Amino acid sequence: MSSDPVPVNSPTDQPAFLQIDDVVKDFGGGAVAVNHVSVDIAQGEIFALLGSSGCGKTTLLRILAGFETPTSGRVLLEGKDIGGLAPYERPFNMMFQSYALFPHLTVWDNIAFGLRRDGMAKGAIKERVGSMLKLVQLDKFAKRKPHQLSGGQQQRVALARSLAKRPQMLLLDEPLGALDKKLREQTQLELVNIIEEVGVTCVMVTHDQEEAMTMATRIAVMSEGRVLQIGAPGDVYETPATRFVADFIGNVNLMEGRVEVDEPDHAVVRCADCTHYVGHGVTGTVGMAVGVAVRPEKISLQADEPGGTHGFHNKVKGTIKELSYFGSFTVYHLELLSGAVLKISQINAARHRDATLTWGDTAWASWPPTSQVVLTQ
Repeated sequence: MSSDPVPVNSPTDQPAFLQIDDVVKDFGGGAVAVNHVSVDIAQGEIFALLGSSGCGKTTLLRILAGFETPTSGRVLLEGKDIGGLAPYERPFNMMFQSYALFPHLTVWDNIAFGLRRDGMAKGAIKERVGSMLKLVQLDKFAKRKPHQLSGGQQQRVALARSLAKRPQMLLLDEPLGALDKKLREQTQLELVNIIEEVGVTCVMVTHDQEEAMTMATRIAVMSEGRVLQIGAPGDVYETPATRFVADFIGNVNLMEGRVEVDEPDHAVVRCADCTHYVGHGVTGTVGMAVGVAVRPEKISLQADEPGGTHGFHNKVKGTIKELSYFGSFTVYHLELLSGAVLKISQINAARHRDATLTWGDTAWASWPPTSQVVLTQ
């Protein structure tokens, strides 16, 4: 837990619309895919289950959809247990990574398919499909087949089909995984705007942290079947609860050390290469082992030793071993005396990069006392 912990189940101000209550999925043989997960999701949220492959996020989504039966625990929608309902009886629609469009049907007929199965009147179907096409801005493509569309357009057809039946909840399984990076970034915002316009509650599964940070109202970080932390993207990024969360969300420098001073307004943690002055108390025990996390963008890099109000704290000398230029910013790898490497991200504000630090240079890294997170887990 960090010095400023974020609770595992951090409810919003709204009452829970969907409740995942102590759900377990045990496949036997020691394979516990979902391990006592409890989450409250408010109506209208875009909620992301984020984690690496095998962490249990897709199994949990399949439990919500009714494709898997939990070993124990309950799923409640507006306070009613839906465990006994078959997938087609649940007011949910699931959109898969492959989109699962019918290749022989037009865009219009793909969107209308579920409505026809439900026996909706022809006039109502025409009106609903028309509104869905307008919503996803595909009016001009109604007569095309899926293979005549781009990946992003196919994704919007799948979304329109999922929303046409007006589900109470939309379940998205890696919704943008089939798109290339640039198209995925563009489509993320389009998808959020459409979901928010419709007002549907959404649970999405992704292994892409940028996708979760861009799209979700709140994120649940999962590992080995458990939820380690839930919070708004900014909270999870800035105040990770564990070393795993700090390392999984974005880039981070993790340094191990021991608490030397722990006062209400500050703490001092000694690590192998430097000493951290932290601008708040840790509420731990002097001498206890902790981890200190510092994001690369919080660190400054310069040729000369920096001054500062905290003496020798929050600065370290090293040699630049690697650097990567990304246009808007540059990432430096500073090798320290112990052999550890500190990652530093610097914004390239000037157009020309004259007299900048480069490979083999000796440099000093420094950071303010508000930039670190002290972790005990």
